Amino acid sequence: MKLIDSFSIKRLTSSCLLAVLLGSSFYTYPLLADENVVPTVHSENHKEAIEAWRASRHEGLMRPNGWLTLVGLEWLKEGKNRVGSAADNDIQLSGGPAYWGSVVLETDKLFFTGSDDESVKINGELLPQSELIPDTEGKATVVSSGNLTFHVIYRESYGLRVKDSQAKALQNFTAVDNYAIDESWRIEGRFIRAQEGATLEIANVLGQISESPVFGTFEFDMDGKTHRLLGLGTVNSKSLWFIFADRTSGHGTYGAGRFLYSDGMPENERLTVDFNKAYNPPCAFNPYSTCPLPPQKNRLDLAVVAGEKDFHPDSG
Repeated sequence: MKLIDSFSIKRLTSSCLLAVLLGSSFYTYPLLADENVVPTVHSENHKEAIEAWRASRHEGLMRPNGWLTLVGLEWLKEGKNRVGSAADNDIQLSGGPAYWGSVVLETDKLFFTGSDDESVKINGELLPQSELIPDTEGKATVVSSGNLTFHVIYRESYGLRVKDSQAKALQNFTAVDNYAIDESWRIEGRFIRAQEGATLEIANVLGQISESPVFGTFEFDMDGKTHRLLGLGTVNSKSLWFIFADRTSGHGTYGAGRFLYSDGMPENERLTVDFNKAYNPPCAFNPYSTCPLPPQKNRLDLAVVAGEKDFHPDSG
């Protein structure tokens, strides 16, 4: 079963995190965006709820700082890193002034010192210098000029994530294709709680490994077989996260798998998972994301013909 090919790995990414809660008499599908904006839709009708959920998902992808605007990932060296559009910079950007300034990395401390160009702003302000907060330590500091921005990410080393609010991929985007809504893919299954403190090694597209907390196993029957997925989360989670692949991966859906959140948390050893809300990771939308890959135990011997289909960005 071919689940991941080299082209798919290059294209893999994390999209908006989608959390889903199930109400007692209606469906509640909040979309957790990068800025923690959570539009919530209530409906007694499953089809209407999924349509509204997909509309919120589409709106998130159309944001001027969403995954379709990601145009670069530049790793930082220790010390001074000159940034700008001129070719003699350590990191050459596609636009803005010739010399934006310098990012200085000193062990785990990062600072940005701007040039004299007044178009370069730090969190929207004209500042001569500022500490840079990476994405792993809170809200990342954003340096901008015109339609370009960058901020620091940490993935075992520090790098600059570069975005362009006028990226061709965003301008040319119309929609992500989905399978037809099918309520039979909204499955209530058994849930087996993991031992306290259980973790799982998750690899990302860069080959890096991280430990993620495992809350338990979702178990369901389909096509005469029992299928299982490990759910990531903690007692403080509002829903469980599944990184999975299946027999459609690379054959109609994104080759390196999809993401999915449960409808709330388990109750009485039962959990509801709606595969109509399976969605592409950010890597499907650009080659600069650092998406996690499905663990071996989350590769289903089943064709999940629900949720988002494969996507090929038009960056021409």
